Amino acid sequence: MSDLEIFKARKIVTMDPACPEATHVSVRDGRIVAVGLEQDTAQWGDAKINDDFADKTIVPGFVEGHSHMFAGGIWRFVYVGYQDRIDPQGRRWSGLKSIDAVIERMRAEQEGLANGVPLIAWGFDPIFLPAPRANRHDFDQVSSERPIAVLHSNFHLMTINTAALRLAEYTADTDIEGIVMGEDGEPNGELQEMAVMFPVMRRMNIDIRALSGDGDGIRDFGRVCNAVGVTTATDLVASLEDTNVALLTEVTNEKGFPIRLVSVLNALQQSASETVTRAKELAPRSTEKLRLGTVKIVTDGSIQGFTARLREPGYHNGAPNGIWNIAPDQLNVLVDALLQSGIHTHIHVNGDEAIQVAIDAVDASLKKHPADDHRTVLQHCQMADLVQFEKMRDLGLCANLFANHIFYFGDQHKAITLGPERASAMDGCRSALDHDIPLAIHSDAPITPVAPLVTAWAAAERRTASGETLGKAECISAYEALHAITLGPAFTLRMEDEIGSIEPGKRADFAILDESPLDVDPGRIRDIDVWGTVLGGVVHRA
Repeated sequence: MSDLEIFKARKIVTMDPACPEATHVSVRDGRIVAVGLEQDTAQWGDAKINDDFADKTIVPGFVEGHSHMFAGGIWRFVYVGYQDRIDPQGRRWSGLKSIDAVIERMRAEQEGLANGVPLIAWGFDPIFLPAPRANRHDFDQVSSERPIAVLHSNFHLMTINTAALRLAEYTADTDIEGIVMGEDGEPNGELQEMAVMFPVMRRMNIDIRALSGDGDGIRDFGRVCNAVGVTTATDLVASLEDTNVALLTEVTNEKGFPIRLVSVLNALQQSASETVTRAKELAPRSTEKLRLGTVKIVTDGSIQGFTARLREPGYHNGAPNGIWNIAPDQLNVLVDALLQSGIHTHIHVNGDEAIQVAIDAVDASLKKHPADDHRTVLQHCQMADLVQFEKMRDLGLCANLFANHIFYFGDQHKAITLGPERASAMDGCRSALDHDIPLAIHSDAPITPVAPLVTAWAAAERRTASGETLGKAECISAYEALHAITLGPAFTLRMEDEIGSIEPGKRADFAILDESPLDVDPGRIRDIDVWGTVLGGVVHRA
């Protein structure tokens, strides 16, 4: 019989209604054997007592149900975002509050680059900066000869300089949706969505996939997650060629790798039938720490980037409606093929028009191919209204809401993109729960940092960066918020029988905290320190 280890804590929050709190949890072979008081766990025989966490709180390991693995490797590019951020090595990068500050940091960065080597920056957020919106002429001040690409924080847009425009051969005569033209009739350097971004990325060798396609990038992502208590995380759109899958398997199998990784196939990189075939090929290659076989569809773009698809009255500032990454009729074909084949599907939808199109596609498919537990997940789903939530419940859809937007972009959504009424209703966690919709909340890292306690705080408090409570009626309790970063996302990933709560038979995945999120004022949830994690009974210090 394998060794039995009992972890002792000041408090264990289990998320199991049968035993909500405990002080001891016993673990054998990476699984939970018993939970309760000392005498309850001692009944299972001789055990090693681990009291390293005697003054800590143990909660289920956090589950990040919508993130991207390049959140680790993206730091190979220069950060030019508005908010302060911390890189995988723990260095704090100050946020940049003006376009002049962005230009200054990029100038400093290019001093170390050889002539002709492109300069890549990321995290740019023009919605925070004063008008006029940055364009190619701004980045020509960094260099008029070196190609420069600045990825926006949402990764649905980029702004490039004149040299990069020449490289892509974009001119006044280029008639492609997503190339923004200036008043002079020439491309102003802003590119919206992948169809027009990809040719630039290819010519400048900007391979986002490669940032998470080598061992260092994968390990960096594991470190990012471990630091904030995450034990299961998603890479929620991946190419998953055989060589990439082999590397993912190798690295995730390392004893020191601290998370379970759910890598999700990009459904838009091949035909519907090819997506089904590939997903079925991948599923049997899953391991204990690598899960494969699910897919993701990206419909519209970013609200703050003005590429999300909105119904009337459209954008509050009068901006044109967004861009489809897949046409609605093609979405219908793809969703039908996936649901008919039993492939678990995640659908990116931000604007309410995109949400409705996705709901209609699922509805039409289920009428032809009924499925009791398809568990299709609408990801982001930021502008769902009550009628849409009702339809989602009736269809058996799940919602993974982008609660972080309330803090990071709430003020801008109120003033610029959506207006006060719609901004107050966005990311409606209360409405989703009241409609009995399985709920998860997420960071979409690196769009916002992986930090589940911040995400839980955002859903519970709905406080913007300016300190305003945006949509108090949509606030949820601390317990509901904790559920939405543990059991909720576990359910949306079809892993609720393994993770998300601390109960016998499940994997011994824990987050070790200085305080319980249920014992502090909800306004302090984001300030709780994370000591580290336990994954399958193995301790990983943050």
